[in-house]
Amino acid sequence: MINRVLIRLKIVQIVYAYYQNGGKNLETAEKELFFSLSKAYDLYNYLLLLMVEVTKYANKRIIAAKNKLKPTKEELLPNMKFVENRFIAQLEVNEQLSDFVNNQKKTWSNEPECIKALYEKIINSEYYKEYMTDETSSYDADRELWRKLYKNIIFNNEELDQCLEDQSLYWNDDKEIVDTFVLKTIKRFEEKNGAKQPLLPEFKDEEDQDFARRLFRRTILNADYYRHLLSESTKNWDLDRVAFMDVIIMQIALAEILSFPNIPVSVSLNEYVEIAKFYSTGKSGAFINGMLDNIVNQLKKDNKLTKN
Repeated sequence: MINRVLIRLKIVQIVYAYYQNGGKNLETAEKELFFSLSKAYDLYNYLLLLMVEVTKYANKRIIAAKNKLKPTKEELLPNMKFVENRFIAQLEVNEQLSDFVNNQKKTWSNEPECIKALYEKIINSEYYKEYMTDETSSYDADRELWRKLYKNIIFNNEELDQCLEDQSLYWNDDKEIVDTFVLKTIKRFEEKNGAKQPLLPEFKDEEDQDFARRLFRRTILNADYYRHLLSESTKNWDLDRVAFMDVIIMQIALAEILSFPNIPVSVSLNEYVEIAKFYSTGKSGAFINGMLDNIVNQLKKDNKLTKN
């Protein structure tokens, strides 16, 4: 699940914090990096669990309505289609998700207001209304409902984002990326797999895990060389005048460009320009793109840059 986009973002955060804390302990910072990445994977599981929790809340509402002193006919004979959704039933018993709950002891039980607010948005949506009035029924339709609900209501939900941020500062910048992996997971579910439906692994393979470790270490250990390259490219003004976050982003970008011959320069440039737009000033993207492009061209002239 943890891809290189997320790895780059986390390294920018951890390297920035490393220097802000005096740059004293590389091992501790590296542990913080992998802990931060593991928290992103926790968020992935937690958001899958959210869909189950909303369904449970809906069922509790139905039971409470039935037990009223004078329930209406609709309350006594409710439409059970939403709470009996087969995709959710499968997700609830998923072995990997169950392991997460048992190992992390993580539930939504302490966030009743958050669940209630999300449920209210769902039942007032056109996706829910169309689903509940459709007389046909299938597993595919059940799964498609939750794909639509997630994409249009859970994705980019400010109230939910605040709820998550209150639980973990690590999740502040992660949700937008993790949301895409939840949507991918929903689309991959197949009824025939039952409880054994595979979820996305924490890392796709050891190569991505190694990428995170090597990029972080190269960024720190070769910092003097990378900053020398930046200084050479900013002869018209002092490097100290460049925004510190811009320096950090360019330092990491140079570590990637010079340490990973299989990654095209254009890919690295695009990734870090996008990060700059998110984390630094409005002009940082264009500035960083120009700086790195100049350095890369000079390295090529000096035969110091090899790319496959």
